[in-house]
Amino acid sequence: MAETLKVAMPKGRIYKKASALFREAGLPIPEEVDESRKLVIPLPELGMEFILAKPVDVPTFVEYGAADIGIVGKDVMMEENRDVYELLDLGIARCRMSVIGLPDWKPGIQQRVATKYPNVASQYFREQGQQVEVIKLNGSIELAPLIGLSDRIVDMVETGQTLRENGLVEMNSIFEITSRLVANRVSYRMKNGQIQSLCDRLQKVISASE
Repeated sequence: MAETLKVAMPKGRIYKKASALFREAGLPIPEEVDESRKLVIPLPELGMEFILAKPVDVPTFVEYGAADIGIVGKDVMMEENRDVYELLDLGIARCRMSVIGLPDWKPGIQQRVATKYPNVASQYFREQGQQVEVIKLNGSIELAPLIGLSDRIVDMVETGQTLRENGLVEMNSIFEITSRLVANRVSYRMKNGQIQSLCDRLQKVISASE
């Protein structure tokens, strides 16, 4: 009997896309899981257990072995810099990390940038040779330039709808984002057969959709 594979799944929009991908790969996740409020969901028929977590916490659960594998956005991986194996680009939840501001923005002496991603932002501006003060916010980043908290923001852009509605423009794209399948280093050795089998199934679906 194979051991249960513990899978850290991000709650929210990525979960819906990831569960659809799993179903396409022939893993019949029951529909009621999508609506469940439970945080740990055993799926004995698949030999799996889903751990539903905040997207930002998924790589931490995987690094410390609370989950064997997990699904995480490239944005979180770049910001958190956790020690995990990146196995597969799932090609879902596509968006980009960008520098955003008001259309009339001009560089001043004091430059402030608000973001949920202080490590990503600091590294980007360092590489550009720009000295900025980075302010960490947790929600409604678009508000910062509108109320004068910061000159610019660094945030994810999917359609750009929220930016347009708030009179903001995308200035520079930093990197493209998709969700990745990552593994705990020890689990990857101990449960290699199960993890590799899952990767192969997912890879087939991804290749077919490309």
